[in-house]
Amino acid sequence: MRPTRALDRTGPPAAPSGPTATAALATAPEGHRGTGGLRRLRARFVAGADDRGDVPGWVLVTLMTAGLVVTLWAVAGPRLAEVFEDSLSSVQGPGT
Repeated sequence: MRPTRALDRTGPPAAPSGPTATAALATAPEGHRGTGGLRRLRARFVAGADDRGDVPGWVLVTLMTAGLVVTLWAVAGPRLAEVFEDSLSSVQGPGT
């Protein structure tokens, strides 16, 4: 069961007050006049949200990357070694 958070509210947020808040409300586009999104974001990061991340996704990305490296190395390894050896043999020392 998910714990209830004090900052995770549904419904319209309370309107800010004061001259600065009034100016900000006058210039804010319709539908962007609250701090509900900020409250949810703060609740996620501050109020003990589950911060494990997407572990299965990262494991999958890591395994797929390792698989690609092994496959490319198996297919192109001999040619890459040949190119490397040719480039080293073509390098001349100082004054040569």
